[in-house]
Amino acid sequence: MTDSAARPAIARQDRADTLASALPALRRNHGKTMVIKYGGNAMTDPALQQAFAEDVVMLQLAGIRAVVVHGGGPQIEQLLQRLGKQGTFIQGMRVTDTETMSVVEWVLGGQVQQTIVGLINQAGGRAMGMTGRDGATIQAQRLRLVDSHNPAVVHDVGQVGDVVSVDTRALVGVLDAGMIPVVSPIGYGKSNESYNINADVVAGELAKALHAEKLLMMTNIAGVLDQSGQLLPELSPARIDALCADGTISGGMIPKLAGALDAAKSGVQAVHILDGRVPHALLLEVLGNEPFGTTIRAQ
Repeated sequence: MTDSAARPAIARQDRADTLASALPALRRNHGKTMVIKYGGNAMTDPALQQAFAEDVVMLQLAGIRAVVVHGGGPQIEQLLQRLGKQGTFIQGMRVTDTETMSVVEWVLGGQVQQTIVGLINQAGGRAMGMTGRDGATIQAQRLRLVDSHNPAVVHDVGQVGDVVSVDTRALVGVLDAGMIPVVSPIGYGKSNESYNINADVVAGELAKALHAEKLLMMTNIAGVLDQSGQLLPELSPARIDALCADGTISGGMIPKLAGALDAAKSGVQAVHILDGRVPHALLLEVLGNEPFGTTIRAQ
């Protein structure tokens, strides 16, 4: 047999072996709920956008009940700049006055959300966009941002929200109808005011309320790294505390890991921090046979 004749057969066998190797994961995860935090480069690179949409549809076809929660910080900043408004941040939180809140609602609940819905539909799925207002899903209150250096000081960051309660009935209805919810992280207050909520926080709260099997958080890095830049494949609560204490974990990764750990302690079987720059990162984690990114467990 010539080399040219052998290569296609080998390639076909490799593909067959890859598909067969996913069978245990398909069995294990069928019927389970997974919450996916979608953000970073995966939201801005067209090829990664398409790969993400295909992954979500593939998970649904495999019998997984997928819920997508998205961010949109860069898109909000772009529109604010076009309007001549300078974004202000305190300890990584966007100060959200009334005008900024209007921009947040338009960008997250309109532009970004509907782009994701369209991509999933184009890939063969059926997605439905919603915010935390829809179905009274996410009730929030104004966030008390305590100063990181002086606990006696509380910063006013405007209409930035802290989740008070989650009502999953609307989400479950969408899932039961065979659709994929795409949730914008906007909540409502007691006086019908809107709140801009961190998307990582919303993803964690929804994962807890839905008793999700997994919380998958897409980022712009390979996962949690040690001080030498090496990937840490698995983290426990004690290890996270130690890494925060020695400064290995800092900045925006601290609240991300806090939310991930809270979800794990509240019944989510595993939280995975994934590299959203890798095409088909979701499939590699959910259906692959090798660890991918960083896994956080309660024990």
